Amino acid sequence: MYDTYDEDYEKFELVERLNKSQQKREIQALLDLGKKLAQFDAGTLAKFDLPPELQQALLDVQSMKLGAEKRQFKRICKLLRQINTESLQQTFEELEEKKAEQDKSFHRCERWRDRLLEEGQTAITDFMDKFPQADAGQLRQLVRNAKKEIEHDKPRKSSRALFRLLRECILG
Repeated sequence: MYDTYDEDYEKFELVERLNKSQQKREIQALLDLGKKLAQFDAGTLAKFDLPPELQQALLDVQSMKLGAEKRQFKRICKLLRQINTESLQQTFEELEEKKAEQDKSFHRCERWRDRLLEEGQTAITDFMDKFPQADAGQLRQLVRNAKKEIEHDKPRKSSRALFRLLRECILG
């Protein structure tokens, strides 16, 4: 009888369980991930290659009130536990990097526009040195028109056009 006990005992493997604190941290991480994902629209969520049920749950939570929202996020956590969240996290980080890069280039264009409007010809010369592919005549005209619009408190049509031109030149 003792020999059969040893054989049966060897069939079972010991499973290491996480402690409660670690489980809570993992659930909180899934909840945070679910909340970040819930901020995206349907088109962006499609980039994450989510199961249809999870994608629908994320879209549904966007229009819910507080109590229902809390229950829905618990459901989202349960659905997130069933899939590999590492690939989701990687896609999310790539989107954040892309957004940060877009913000950086946007701010760079804004700084150039502000400098062109403040300094005038000196800044135009500097800009043309750095970006020779830009149309100098169009740049001068837009700067001149934008300054007039600002002086006369008119809508900033030329300023926006100047920004678009700068974005084309800077981003290629």
